[in-house]
Amino acid sequence: MRTAVVRVGVDLAGELTPTQLTAGMTRLRELAGATGIEVVGCDAADFATLPPKRREVELLIAGDDPAELERTAVKLCDKAFGTTPVLGVLTFISRGTDHDAHGVLAGFGLSGDIERNADDDGWDVVHVTLRKADLERVPESRVHTALEASLNCEVHIHLI
Repeated sequence: MRTAVVRVGVDLAGELTPTQLTAGMTRLRELAGATGIEVVGCDAADFATLPPKRREVELLIAGDDPAELERTAVKLCDKAFGTTPVLGVLTFISRGTDHDAHGVLAGFGLSGDIERNADDDGWDVVHVTLRKADLERVPESRVHTALEASLNCEVHIHLI
């Protein structure tokens, strides 16, 4: 399973007091912790000192479905702060696994076979087999670059 970083603006208009922000962040950590979600970044007291435009939390959530991950994050923030959360950017953490490679492919709407081997020096080389028809709508170079960045190793794409 992949891990997403979901960013959510919780008080971008600056309507909450420092006490409300501190209490909200404390509550968010409690709610998130109870469900296996991690809140990244500053502590509750420091969060209250941020300017409104930077009052965004980052949540680490395990899962593969971006829409579900976003819904989960927004619900948690709504419960914790009592505001109307503003969804920010969702990205996935990559640990260089084959699961990450499948996640990158899924992000392009692709699926394929992943095979990992070591080269003569012991470095990973990942072979990805894709259907040629799938690459008619997504440039191979874009897929290749995304896979190399995610896996941090040499990638070879094979078409069938």
